[in-house]
Amino acid sequence: MEFYPHGVLATLGLATLTGTSVLAAYRSRDDPRSAAFVAGAYASTALLFHFLRKFERREGDRGRTKVAVCLLTTLLTAMFACKVAPLMPLAVSFLVYLMAAGTVGAGFWALFLHQ
Repeated sequence: MEFYPHGVLATLGLATLTGTSVLAAYRSRDDPRSAAFVAGAYASTALLFHFLRKFERREGDRGRTKVAVCLLTTLLTAMFACKVAPLMPLAVSFLVYLMAAGTVGAGFWALFLHQ
């Protein structure tokens, strides 16, 4: 059996994500919208890790994997921007959405346009 330190780190990261998501879901048990947000963010992040691993290993159709990675990162960026922006003053809220759009655009450029 070979030892891959990045595999240990990935497992530790996923365990931490799972633990914090369970705690967040428990704390938001009386607020269905917050619980749904936690569940959606967790599922999206877990799927993103899955597709990133597929992409790194060059498994399956790379084009479809890149699309899945792009869609999941866009979804997560939009989810968190929509959760944070309403809590900010108007100017900062605009900046949050602008930064989210810039992040999505840069990710699209990096995945599909840049050689």
